Amino acid sequence: MMKRISILGATGSIGVNTLDVVRQFPERFRIVGLAAGCNVELLARQILEFSPECVSVCDEKHAQLLQSMLPGEWQDKILIGLEGNEQVAALASADLTISAIVGAAGLLPTLAAIKAGKDIGLANKETLVMAGKIVMDSIEQYKVRLLPVDSEHSAIFQALEAGRREDVKKIILTASGGPFRGRSREALQSVTREEALNHPNWQMGRKISIDSATLMNKGLEVIEARWLFGMEADMIDVVVHPQSIVHSLVEFRDGSVLAQLGVPDMRIPIAYALSYPERLPLALESLQLAQCGRLDFLEPDHTCFPALELAFAALRAGGVLPAVLNAANEIAVEAFLDGRLSFPAIVETVARTLEAVQDGSENSLEDILAADERARREAGRIIGTLARS
Repeated sequence: MMKRISILGATGSIGVNTLDVVRQFPERFRIVGLAAGCNVELLARQILEFSPECVSVCDEKHAQLLQSMLPGEWQDKILIGLEGNEQVAALASADLTISAIVGAAGLLPTLAAIKAGKDIGLANKETLVMAGKIVMDSIEQYKVRLLPVDSEHSAIFQALEAGRREDVKKIILTASGGPFRGRSREALQSVTREEALNHPNWQMGRKISIDSATLMNKGLEVIEARWLFGMEADMIDVVVHPQSIVHSLVEFRDGSVLAQLGVPDMRIPIAYALSYPERLPLALESLQLAQCGRLDFLEPDHTCFPALELAFAALRAGGVLPAVLNAANEIAVEAFLDGRLSFPAIVETVARTLEAVQDGSENSLEDILAADERARREAGRIIGTLARS
């Protein structure tokens, strides 16, 4: 049976890899909607190859530019901005929406897809970080499936298939440690943008590459896992695994620990989300364990990389603090990439913003969005003071 798919974030890393999986199985999947930001050159090529029903871009200027690259029949099929993303997400013909927009911008389109009765392939962790309770309540209300696309959460999802949820003792997320594992706090002061973007194992977008370098990405994944799998913070652990071969593990109360292993290629978890519960015969090289040599597991360095503990604290405190954490981090990472902030000051900005913005309920989307806005303003103010000091 043909599965029809809309992709939010079509020109990003997850979107491109999703389309590659679809390209391998044209008899199984059809693309009906694509939402992108401003990379209209790549989007135009995707449109010509996959012939979706409609697409969305960031603004009117880029819509006109995209139109100039396409046949005249596309005049009325190009949508704009948040409203356009929501329309693509909730497209009537779609069976599954891949949520892969980077950052907080993915929340409202993902909720629109859920309310339209679409199954969700979730690669936008910020959706659950910001509004986990609201999203999971909506998943239950509208009777749709939420399938993880992040490699770590897909690994946990797969390991959980081997046992009962009530028998789980803990879930263990693995982290590569990023490009700066083992560096001292002093050495981190001089980190450059190019160094931070050079992840040792994965090819990822700019934002997630910086988050991986600070370990904030793992903190966001902890919060995502809390909602995705219904686990309290004390049942979630993180270990550093530099080889990125073991993607995550589940420990059961009888002492059994089940892990999912694989080559570090995002097409594996993407394909599983697209085809679940079936597994597709991907054209990838097999994992050669003998060639791996060794698999190391280390405790995270909370002194040099405090982002992870900051995320755990926000999760335990609840309310709007996870949304504040995410918003401040987005602003701080942008400032670092623009050369306005040092690498250690990313997490310092987030910590100071968390102290300043705290009021609101996790049950109110209005409160969450308001806290997100306040946190962005406060983070910007803090960055200004740090840049002048």
